[in-house]
Amino acid sequence: MLVIPAVDLHGGKCVRLLRGERDKETVYSPNPVEVALKWQSQGAKLLHVVDLDGAFAGKPVNSAVIKKIASSLEIPVQLGGGIRDRTTVENVLNLGVSRVILGTVAVEKPDLVRELAASYGEKIVVGIDVRDGIAAVKGWVEGSDKKAVDLALEMQHYGVKEIIYTDISRDGTLKGPNMEALKAMADALEVPVIASGGVSSLQDLHALKEIKHLGISGVIVGQALYTEKFTLNEALLAVKGG
Repeated sequence: MLVIPAVDLHGGKCVRLLRGERDKETVYSPNPVEVALKWQSQGAKLLHVVDLDGAFAGKPVNSAVIKKIASSLEIPVQLGGGIRDRTTVENVLNLGVSRVILGTVAVEKPDLVRELAASYGEKIVVGIDVRDGIAAVKGWVEGSDKKAVDLALEMQHYGVKEIIYTDISRDGTLKGPNMEALKAMADALEVPVIASGGVSSLQDLHALKEIKHLGISGVIVGQALYTEKFTLNEALLAVKGG
Protein backbone atom coordinates (compact mmCIF):
# COMPACT_ATOMS: atom_id res chain seq x y z
CA MET A 1 0.00 0.00 0.00
CA LEU A 2 1.45 3.34 -1.07
CA VAL A 3 1.78 6.33 1.22
CA ILE A 4 1.35 9.32 -1.09
CA PRO A 5 2.35 12.76 0.20
CA ALA A 6 0.16 15.64 -0.95
CA VAL A 7 1.30 19.01 -2.25
CA ASP A 8 -1.60 21.44 -2.58
CA LEU A 9 -0.91 24.58 -4.61
CA HIS A 10 -2.52 27.96 -4.05
CA GLY A 11 -0.96 31.10 -5.41
CA GLY A 12 2.19 29.16 -6.24
CA LYS A 13 2.69 28.14 -2.61
CA CYS A 14 2.35 24.82 -0.79
CA VAL A 15 -0.73 25.09 1.44
CA ARG A 16 -3.35 23.03 3.24
CA LEU A 17 -7.03 23.92 3.44
CA LEU A 18 -9.40 22.81 6.17
CA ARG A 19 -12.21 20.81 4.51
CA GLY A 20 -11.35 22.54 1.22
CA GLU A 21 -12.41 25.97 2.47
CA ARG A 22 -10.38 28.79 0.91
CA ASP A 23 -10.63 31.03 3.95
CA LYS A 24 -9.14 28.32 6.18
CA GLU A 25 -5.70 28.09 4.66
CA THR A 26 -2.31 27.37 6.18
CA VAL A 27 0.78 28.14 4.09
CA TYR A 28 3.48 25.53 4.70
CA SER A 29 6.06 26.62 2.17
CA PRO A 30 6.57 29.28 -0.51
CA ASN A 31 8.59 26.68 -2.45
CA PRO A 32 6.51 23.64 -3.49
CA VAL A 33 9.38 22.20 -5.54
CA GLU A 34 11.53 22.04 -2.43
CA VAL A 35 8.71 20.29 -0.57
CA ALA A 36 8.22 17.77 -3.39
CA LEU A 37 11.94 16.98 -3.43
CA LYS A 38 11.85 16.46 0.33
CA TRP A 39 9.09 13.85 0.07
CA GLN A 40 10.95 12.09 -2.73
CA SER A 41 14.18 12.03 -0.70
CA GLN A 42 12.31 10.52 2.23
CA GLY A 43 11.02 7.58 0.21
CA ALA A 44 7.79 8.58 -1.53
CA LYS A 45 7.08 6.55 -4.65
CA LEU A 46 4.30 8.82 -5.95
CA LEU A 47 3.39 12.48 -5.33
CA HIS A 48 -0.16 13.83 -5.22
CA VAL A 49 -0.44 17.42 -6.43
CA VAL A 50 -3.61 19.50 -6.42
CA ASP A 51 -3.95 22.83 -8.22
CA LEU A 52 -6.43 24.43 -5.83
CA ASP A 53 -6.62 27.61 -7.91
CA GLY A 54 -7.38 25.41 -10.89
CA ALA A 55 -10.15 23.56 -9.07
CA PHE A 56 -11.88 26.83 -8.25
CA ALA A 57 -11.21 28.43 -11.67
CA GLY A 58 -12.13 25.37 -13.75
CA LYS A 59 -8.77 25.32 -15.52
CA PRO A 60 -5.14 24.80 -14.41
CA VAL A 61 -3.55 27.93 -12.94
CA ASN A 62 -0.25 26.78 -11.44
CA SER A 63 1.12 25.13 -14.58
CA ALA A 64 4.62 26.65 -14.31
CA VAL A 65 5.06 25.32 -10.77
CA ILE A 66 3.60 21.94 -11.74
CA LYS A 67 6.02 21.63 -14.66
CA LYS A 68 8.94 22.46 -12.39
CA ILE A 69 7.84 19.86 -9.82
CA ALA A 70 7.43 17.15 -12.45
CA SER A 71 10.76 17.92 -14.10
CA SER A 72 12.59 18.03 -10.75
CA LEU A 73 11.40 14.62 -9.56
CA GLU A 74 12.28 11.10 -10.55
CA ILE A 75 9.08 9.68 -9.07
CA PRO A 76 5.72 10.03 -10.86
CA VAL A 77 3.32 12.87 -10.13
CA GLN A 78 -0.46 12.69 -10.22
CA LEU A 79 -2.33 15.97 -10.65
CA GLY A 80 -5.87 17.14 -10.02
CA GLY A 81 -7.64 20.48 -10.08
CA GLY A 82 -9.53 22.10 -12.93
CA ILE A 83 -8.88 19.38 -15.53
CA ARG A 84 -12.17 19.28 -17.39
CA ASP A 85 -11.55 18.68 -21.11
CA ARG A 86 -9.35 16.64 -23.43
CA THR A 87 -7.08 19.54 -24.39
CA THR A 88 -6.30 20.23 -20.75
CA VAL A 89 -5.53 16.55 -20.16
CA GLU A 90 -3.08 16.62 -23.06
CA ASN A 91 -1.50 19.86 -21.83
CA VAL A 92 -1.09 18.53 -18.31
CA LEU A 93 0.53 15.31 -19.52
CA ASN A 94 2.90 17.46 -21.59
CA LEU A 95 4.00 19.18 -18.37
CA GLY A 96 5.49 15.86 -17.31
CA VAL A 97 2.65 14.69 -15.07
CA SER A 98 2.22 10.91 -15.08
CA ARG A 99 -1.42 10.62 -14.00
CA VAL A 100 -4.36 12.98 -14.39
CA ILE A 101 -7.11 13.10 -11.78
CA LEU A 102 -10.57 13.91 -13.10
CA GLY A 103 -13.26 15.03 -10.67
CA THR A 104 -16.00 17.38 -11.83
CA VAL A 105 -16.14 15.92 -15.35
CA ALA A 106 -16.83 12.47 -13.92
CA VAL A 107 -20.15 13.86 -12.73
CA GLU A 108 -20.89 16.31 -15.53
CA LYS A 109 -19.34 14.62 -18.59
CA PRO A 110 -19.05 10.87 -17.91
CA ASP A 111 -18.82 10.08 -21.62
CA LEU A 112 -15.70 12.25 -21.83
CA VAL A 113 -14.14 10.23 -19.02
CA ARG A 114 -14.92 7.04 -20.94
CA GLU A 115 -13.20 8.45 -24.03
CA LEU A 116 -10.17 9.62 -22.05
CA ALA A 117 -9.86 6.28 -20.24
CA ALA A 118 -9.90 4.54 -23.62
CA SER A 119 -7.22 6.89 -24.96
CA TYR A 120 -4.90 7.12 -21.94
CA GLY A 121 -5.57 4.00 -19.88
CA GLU A 122 -3.97 4.05 -16.43
CA LYS A 123 -2.94 7.70 -16.82
CA ILE A 124 -6.57 8.59 -16.06
CA VAL A 125 -7.69 8.44 -12.42
CA VAL A 126 -11.03 9.64 -11.08
CA GLY A 127 -11.16 11.52 -7.81
CA ILE A 128 -14.51 11.26 -6.04
CA ASP A 129 -14.83 13.95 -3.40
CA VAL A 130 -17.63 13.07 -1.03
CA ARG A 131 -19.82 14.98 1.39
CA ASP A 132 -22.45 12.93 3.25
CA GLY A 133 -22.23 10.15 0.68
CA ILE A 134 -22.78 12.48 -2.31
CA ALA A 135 -20.12 13.52 -4.84
CA ALA A 136 -19.13 17.20 -4.77
CA VAL A 137 -17.81 19.16 -7.76
CA LYS A 138 -16.02 22.39 -8.74
CA GLY A 139 -13.48 22.53 -5.97
CA TRP A 140 -15.94 20.97 -3.50
CA VAL A 141 -18.06 24.13 -3.69
CA GLU A 142 -21.10 22.47 -5.28
CA GLY A 143 -22.94 19.23 -4.63
CA SER A 144 -24.45 16.86 -7.18
CA ASP A 145 -27.19 14.28 -7.32
CA LYS A 146 -24.69 11.41 -7.60
CA LYS A 147 -24.14 8.96 -4.79
CA ALA A 148 -20.41 8.37 -4.44
CA VAL A 149 -20.54 4.59 -4.77
CA ASP A 150 -22.84 4.79 -7.81
CA LEU A 151 -20.46 7.23 -9.49
CA ALA A 152 -17.49 4.98 -8.72
CA LEU A 153 -19.24 1.97 -10.23
CA GLU A 154 -20.07 4.01 -13.33
CA MET A 155 -16.45 5.11 -13.71
CA GLN A 156 -15.25 1.53 -13.29
CA HIS A 157 -17.68 0.47 -16.02
CA TYR A 158 -16.29 3.23 -18.23
CA GLY A 159 -12.76 1.85 -17.96
CA VAL A 160 -11.20 3.91 -15.16
CA LYS A 161 -8.50 1.81 -13.47
CA GLU A 162 -8.29 3.51 -10.06
CA ILE A 163 -10.45 5.72 -7.84
CA ILE A 164 -9.36 8.29 -5.26
CA TYR A 165 -11.92 8.59 -2.47
CA THR A 166 -11.78 11.83 -0.44
CA ASP A 167 -14.08 12.47 2.49
CA ILE A 168 -14.46 16.27 2.47
CA SER A 169 -15.66 16.45 6.07
CA ARG A 170 -12.41 14.80 7.20
CA ASP A 171 -9.94 16.50 4.86
CA GLY A 172 -7.40 18.58 6.76
CA THR A 173 -9.12 17.87 10.09
CA LEU A 174 -6.82 15.13 11.48
CA LYS A 175 -9.94 13.30 12.68
CA GLY A 176 -9.14 10.00 10.99
CA PRO A 177 -10.45 8.50 7.74
CA ASN A 178 -14.10 7.61 7.26
CA MET A 179 -13.43 3.88 7.52
CA GLU A 180 -17.00 2.68 7.01
CA ALA A 181 -17.46 4.70 3.83
CA LEU A 182 -14.06 3.56 2.56
CA LYS A 183 -14.95 -0.07 3.22
CA ALA A 184 -18.25 0.32 1.39
CA MET A 185 -16.55 1.97 -1.59
CA ALA A 186 -13.68 -0.52 -1.83
CA ASP A 187 -15.97 -3.52 -1.32
CA ALA A 188 -18.30 -2.39 -4.12
CA LEU A 189 -15.51 -1.98 -6.68
CA GLU A 190 -13.16 -4.30 -8.52
CA VAL A 191 -10.66 -1.51 -9.26
CA PRO A 192 -8.38 -0.27 -6.47
CA VAL A 193 -9.18 2.71 -4.25
CA ILE A 194 -6.79 5.34 -2.86
CA ALA A 195 -7.96 6.72 0.49
CA SER A 196 -7.75 10.45 1.19
CA GLY A 197 -8.88 12.73 3.98
CA GLY A 198 -8.39 12.79 7.72
CA VAL A 199 -5.33 10.63 8.32
CA SER A 200 -3.95 11.75 11.67
CA SER A 201 -1.88 8.95 13.15
CA LEU A 202 0.07 5.79 12.49
CA GLN A 203 -2.94 3.95 13.93
CA ASP A 204 -5.01 5.28 11.03
CA LEU A 205 -2.46 3.84 8.61
CA HIS A 206 -2.52 0.47 10.40
CA ALA A 207 -6.32 0.49 10.15
CA LEU A 208 -6.17 1.18 6.41
CA LYS A 209 -3.61 -1.58 6.00
CA GLU A 210 -6.07 -3.96 7.68
CA ILE A 211 -8.66 -3.33 4.94
CA LYS A 212 -6.12 -3.40 2.11
CA HIS A 213 -7.59 -6.76 1.04
CA LEU A 214 -10.78 -4.92 0.01
CA GLY A 215 -8.76 -3.07 -2.61
CA ILE A 216 -7.15 -0.13 -0.83
CA SER A 217 -4.04 0.53 -2.91
CA GLY A 218 -2.77 3.69 -1.25
CA VAL A 219 -3.38 6.56 1.11
CA ILE A 220 -2.84 10.26 0.47
CA VAL A 221 -1.40 12.07 3.48
CA GLY A 222 -1.09 15.81 3.85
CA GLN A 223 -1.86 17.59 7.10
CA ALA A 224 -0.42 14.85 9.33
CA LEU A 225 2.95 15.08 7.59
CA TYR A 226 3.02 18.86 7.53
CA THR A 227 2.15 19.11 11.23
CA GLU A 228 4.63 16.33 12.06
CA LYS A 229 2.13 13.91 13.60
CA PHE A 230 4.49 11.33 12.14
CA THR A 231 7.31 11.25 9.61
CA LEU A 232 7.05 9.84 6.12
CA ASN A 233 9.54 7.15 7.10
CA GLU A 234 7.33 6.11 10.03
CA ALA A 235 4.32 6.04 7.72
CA LEU A 236 6.14 3.85 5.20
CA LEU A 237 7.14 1.44 7.97
CA ALA A 238 3.53 1.36 9.24
CA VAL A 239 2.22 0.06 5.92
CA LYS A 240 5.22 -2.11 5.06
CA GLY A 241 4.18 -5.51 3.80
CA GLY A 242 0.76 -4.15 3.07
